[in-house]
Amino acid sequence: MYSLYIGTDPLTGKPKRTTRRGFSTKKEAALSLSRLQLEIEKNGSLVRRNDTATFEDVYLLWLEQYKDGVKENTLRQTKSAFRMYILPHLGDFRIEKINVARCQKAVNAWAERTKIFKLFKNYASSVFKYAISLDMCSDNPMAKVHVPVKKQAFGEEDHKKIEFYSRSELLTFMDCLEKDGNQKRLTFFRVLAYTGARKSEILALTWEDVDFANKKLNINKTLAIGEKGIIVNTPKTKTSKRSVSLDDRTIEILKNWRKEQRKLYFALGFNTSNKTQPVFTNKFNRYIMPSNVTNWMHQLVRKHDLKQIKIHGFRHTHCSLLFEAGASIQEVKERLGHATIEMTMNIYAHVTEERADATADLFANYMNM
Repeated sequence: MYSLYIGTDPLTGKPKRTTRRGFSTKKEAALSLSRLQLEIEKNGSLVRRNDTATFEDVYLLWLEQYKDGVKENTLRQTKSAFRMYILPHLGDFRIEKINVARCQKAVNAWAERTKIFKLFKNYASSVFKYAISLDMCSDNPMAKVHVPVKKQAFGEEDHKKIEFYSRSELLTFMDCLEKDGNQKRLTFFRVLAYTGARKSEILALTWEDVDFANKKLNINKTLAIGEKGIIVNTPKTKTSKRSVSLDDRTIEILKNWRKEQRKLYFALGFNTSNKTQPVFTNKFNRYIMPSNVTNWMHQLVRKHDLKQIKIHGFRHTHCSLLFEAGASIQEVKERLGHATIEMTMNIYAHVTEERADATADLFANYMNM
């Protein structure tokens, strides 16, 4: 951040300063300061009437209000969206003069670069709404923009394919982990695949969250990346906070890892016997970066020539295999901590679609018994 004298307030006659915050680096802040000083030298003062405020000016004011109502990782992602996408297209223009055509051009450009362009449109719209509340502009041109709809190629799927392992593929994957002998990785992927928990939920686990006596896993926090590194958050929704039952083999693997963790980390000078000790840590006994487990996955897949799926695909795997085992939609929803039944139904619909081709043979085979 930095603070700078920008002139005399024409309304009060008092000296006025501006403070700019939220820069990622000192270099970025210094560059912004230099631009501001150059503008003051050119114009004599930066104290403006409302009708000369730029989109970036209003964004910085809006950000001060916005940041108090969101988590740190959400704030980081939002600032990144403005820095990389929104401000390059709108930031330097006077907000009162930005019209629908200018906004449409920006949205079209975002749509060409990313699938989440609608989120950027909503962010920009929030800034215009805030400007209206401050009497800095009279209209929200972003609200009148036509949202681009990309045409699908002939034969292209009209929904995103859900990745998951079949029962045999998952068993093969776990068998390869067992053979490799890395207890930490085996434990992580076992809990991931056999609970359906999110990667961020598992990486945030501490040993007090593991109820060995009742064979339960208490999921009550998530790991995220904030502006200054890893942070631990509360779950986004009430349904995300839940207790998940564990099978005997998973309990056994967790117990084995706890013993090995104590032994390995004691040799490194760490006492991991405390209940608040994280289940999964790096060699410095700190929380593991989420990207590290993705690297574990890639290494195992390459080594054993396994099917490649995303880490989140294990959650879909757990969900689909629960359905195959006969669990109800409501049971699966509660176990996975889905916010709505629709989220569970989307996976259920995909699983049943995958099995649709075999339905005729199942009936014929049954009738020929």
